[in-house]
Amino acid sequence: MRALFIGGVVDNSELDLENPRPPAHYPEDTGGGQSRYRLHQRGEREDGSVVYAVYAAPDMDSAEIERIAAERDYARRFDARPVTVDE
Repeated sequence: MRALFIGGVVDNSELDLENPRPPAHYPEDTGGGQSRYRLHQRGEREDGSVVYAVYAAPDMDSAEIERIAAERDYARRFDARPVTVDE
């Protein structure tokens, strides 16, 4: 699965995740009190597999995250259906 980042210092960065399901925050369990990126959207294929996860900076508005994800066209790129994750 590919993790995609919107906002913050790693905006427009990507990395591979080994998990079959994306964690709610990235990085997971830092314990350092640092703001973590939160999971906002995941891309699912018809078989239910998750192929990408969109993480956003904690201070970003949901509408702005949706706009940027649509502009970057992650769903088409990964041939998946975008699913917004409830906060």
